[in-house]
Amino acid sequence: MPEVPGRRTFRLDRPPVSGYLRPRQLVVCATLAAAVLVLFCVGISVGDVSIPLPDVVRALAGTGDLNTWLVVHEFRLPRALTGLLVGVAFGISGAVFQTMTRNPLASPDMIGITQGAGAAVVGGIVLGWGSGLGTQTLGLLGALTTALLIYALAWKRGTTGYRIVLVGIGVAWVCTSLTDYLTARGGAMQAQAALGWLVGNLNGRTWDHVTPLLWSTAVLVPAALLLSRWTRTLQLGDDVAVALGTPVQRLRLALLLTGVGLVAFGTAAGGPIAFVALAAPQIAQRLTRAAAPPLVASGLTGAFVVLFSDLVARELLTDTELPVGVVTGVLGAPFLLWLLIRVNRAGSGG
Repeated sequence: MPEVPGRRTFRLDRPPVSGYLRPRQLVVCATLAAAVLVLFCVGISVGDVSIPLPDVVRALAGTGDLNTWLVVHEFRLPRALTGLLVGVAFGISGAVFQTMTRNPLASPDMIGITQGAGAAVVGGIVLGWGSGLGTQTLGLLGALTTALLIYALAWKRGTTGYRIVLVGIGVAWVCTSLTDYLTARGGAMQAQAALGWLVGNLNGRTWDHVTPLLWSTAVLVPAALLLSRWTRTLQLGDDVAVALGTPVQRLRLALLLTGVGLVAFGTAAGGPIAFVALAAPQIAQRLTRAAAPPLVASGLTGAFVVLFSDLVARELLTDTELPVGVVTGVLGAPFLLWLLIRVNRAGSGG
């Protein structure tokens, strides 16, 4: 179709690219990446025996003292990598859910995904369901099962973000009640083990936790970035998106599976660390001044939040080491209240 002078034309043969990084987004992402790298190295350096940062860098590069290399690679690096990857997975997953539902309050820990993973793990601990599978596999199965249940209950000649959020909140409360019942039914040792996982914890993480999380993020993060090329049209509403040629239902299902996969593997490795998936995309969106939560900046923000919270949890009290979920909960609760007030003043929930 010929262009009319003075009139903007839109090409419908390909979707708008929402993953395009503008100069401000590039600056924000570079700054966040540098901050994450610093926190990553500092987190490895602190512990019962402090290691100077230059020695940490040399150990990560494969040089330096043998004892330092052993401490870094066998004990501290798995924990730091788990925190980094969990933060990236939660941040991107939260951005996917908030973009898909057009709701800033929608995140995996608000619509039942992490609660479903928690119920499955607690059931395995207390009742012995699939005890040979381990908490990672149980958490993964619980999250995926809950996501499919939410999608099925929200289906009515298609799904909408509004129905997914409402159904997810109901499923979240059911899973929370089931978890509370199972915890009360179990013995003192079982309840303590369940609580230690439910609060979100990076203590004792090994390469067995890192490996599946690393492979899953290597597959799912590029998938999320690829799908983000279509997500801008979802911000215009389903009718407009369909008119622009967007396969709304298939796109929503693909986004749901991708987001659930990220949060499932992240929860399986680090537990349901609260508020990261909710707060990271909103912080990233405000830093970049983007129309929707940007995926790359959201992942980096999530990594920063988890690594910073883990560092605070380890150094806040000298006589004990807090789980990272306690710190994210303390920091995230005021942010949730602020976000609720802001959404209420705006007059819409998305």
